[in-house]
Amino acid sequence: MPSPEDAQPTCPPLAIGESPISPSDPASPSEGDQVLADLRAQFRRYVVLPSEDALTAVTLWVAATHLQTAWQHAPRLAIVGPAKRCGKSRLLDVVTETAHDPLITVNASAAAVFRSITDNPPTLLVDEADTLFGSAKVAEKNEEMRGLLNAGHQRNRPTLRVSGPNHEVSKFPTFAMAALAGIGDLPDTIMDRSVVVRMRRRRPGEKVAEFRTVRDTPVLHALRDRLVGWLAPLHAEAMDLTPTMPVEDRAADTWQPLIAVADLAGGHWPHLARAACQAMTKYEAEQDQDNSSLGIRLLGDIRRAFAAEGNPSALRTSRLLDILNQDDESPWPGYTDKGLTPRGLQILLKDYTSSATNRRFPGGVQARGFTRLQFADAWARYCPEPEPDSTTAA
Repeated sequence: MPSPEDAQPTCPPLAIGESPISPSDPASPSEGDQVLADLRAQFRRYVVLPSEDALTAVTLWVAATHLQTAWQHAPRLAIVGPAKRCGKSRLLDVVTETAHDPLITVNASAAAVFRSITDNPPTLLVDEADTLFGSAKVAEKNEEMRGLLNAGHQRNRPTLRVSGPNHEVSKFPTFAMAALAGIGDLPDTIMDRSVVVRMRRRRPGEKVAEFRTVRDTPVLHALRDRLVGWLAPLHAEAMDLTPTMPVEDRAADTWQPLIAVADLAGGHWPHLARAACQAMTKYEAEQDQDNSSLGIRLLGDIRRAFAAEGNPSALRTSRLLDILNQDDESPWPGYTDKGLTPRGLQILLKDYTSSATNRRFPGGVQARGFTRLQFADAWARYCPEPEPDSTTAA
């Protein structure tokens, strides 16, 4: 499904010192307006972001890291893409050099991370996050990290640990902004707490500057220092801000620090921030709705697969997938390059029924499969059979 952001034109790069305010605007840019414009220009220099809204969001998210102690919520920045070479790591490089006190957490344990969080928290940065959550088995192993990232979205959600020779219970803070980059979506609970940037591979002709650490980080560090110089004196003002939000509930919690920074900057930033918030949260809501609809479609197709086999008490997973992937009128043959796979089936069904298990089938064959009884409740709730017509012929 194409993003509504795709329709936005690609603007020419902003040079250092160039403001997004049009030349006809009589108001001169404030320091906040100017430093955000310069930060935006640096992101545009090194990375092709999927839209102008995403460029605005990343710029404001980085600025918000420098006022973490002023916020009630610590939004995550989810930098995701469908494959390698979409610019995720390069975007994280620029974020690292401009955000407040970056803490790289590649291969770090949850215990090491929460022991690194203080009352003035660092900005957590996780590259290759798909290695933490990319499969059910790996995600289960890293459940503690997921819990930490979820808890750290809001203030006053410490983790408790027994420590010391007296085995005393200690509280460790979890509150910290975090950016995570990886292939594929992160766990739903993290995505729901994130400003989501969906990266794509560059088209032929889309050019960016090469990033060289020794050569390029001094400029980015100078920009980071300007962000600190602008925002540090505004800490008390930021704490008292209650910006008007274009969204509600958790989306409002997540985006409020970004909107607040935009309001502090003035100029065109309040408008740009709210437009980005509306467009990007709407797209993610549509993604959630599409995934939900796909799961319900799958339930109905599984019921038809059972019926096609004579409604056996159980059906092998391999046979079920054969039936689903042979239906050219369904989305399953094109779900991946191999059609719908056992892993894809498991993911789509996780909210509706238990997983396939080893069973004995006719002929003494043992294989993984599902029973009709497993689906009975989900079928009744989400795709009930039409009630028979109560009218009868006279």
